[in-house]
Amino acid sequence: MNLHAVTAEDAFVRLEPLTPTHRDDLRAACDADTEVWTSLYPISWAGAHFDRCWDWLAGEVAAGRYLAHAVIAGGRCGGMTCYLNIDRRHGTVEIGGTYYRPDWRGGPVNPAAKRLMIANAFAAGARRVVFRIDALNARSRAAVSKLGAQFEGVLRQDMITWTGRIRDTAVYSILADEWPAVRARLDERLAAFCGAAPYRS
Repeated sequence: MNLHAVTAEDAFVRLEPLTPTHRDDLRAACDADTEVWTSLYPISWAGAHFDRCWDWLAGEVAAGRYLAHAVIAGGRCGGMTCYLNIDRRHGTVEIGGTYYRPDWRGGPVNPAAKRLMIANAFAAGARRVVFRIDALNARSRAAVSKLGAQFEGVLRQDMITWTGRIRDTAVYSILADEWPAVRARLDERLAAFCGAAPYRS
C-alpha cells in the first residue's frame, strides 16, 4: 500500500492536506459545537484545547502516523478527516479523526468526503479500510453503516476519553472486493444531492 494524503474534489467538497492556512477556519468550526467534544470525542478541539491538539496532530503527521486533511466546501475549511493506523505492509488503514461544523452534518459533505478518502485508499493498494467509532455515537455509526461498511463488533472498554469516560468502540470495515458495490451505492446516493447546496445552511 502506497498511501499518501488526498488532494481531490467533487461536486460537494474538496480535500487537501491540512496546513496552517486552514487553522483559523478549522478553529471556528470546532468552536461551533462545544458540546459534542465533551459527549462523544476522545479529545477536545474546542476553545483552549485547540492549539494543543493542532500541535499534537502536526507531530503525528510529521511522524507519518496520520495523514490529515482539511474538508472544504463553499470555499472554506469547515472540518477535517484523517488516515490513521496506517499499516502499509498489511494494506490496512483507518479513516477517522473526522469532525464537521454542525450545519454540514446530514447533507452531502460526509458521504462525498468519505467517497474521496475510501477511493484513494483502495487506489493506493489498501485491502481493508476501517472505521472505529464511539459506541455511543449513534449518528456516526448510522452514517458509516449507510456508507456500506460492515459492522465487525465492539471493543469493550477500549479507551479513556479526555473527560475520564471509559469508551467502548464499534468497529466497521470495507474490504477491497466490496468496494465496487459500496461505491456504486454511494454514487447513487450522492447523485440525489446534485443541484443541492454543498452543505445545509
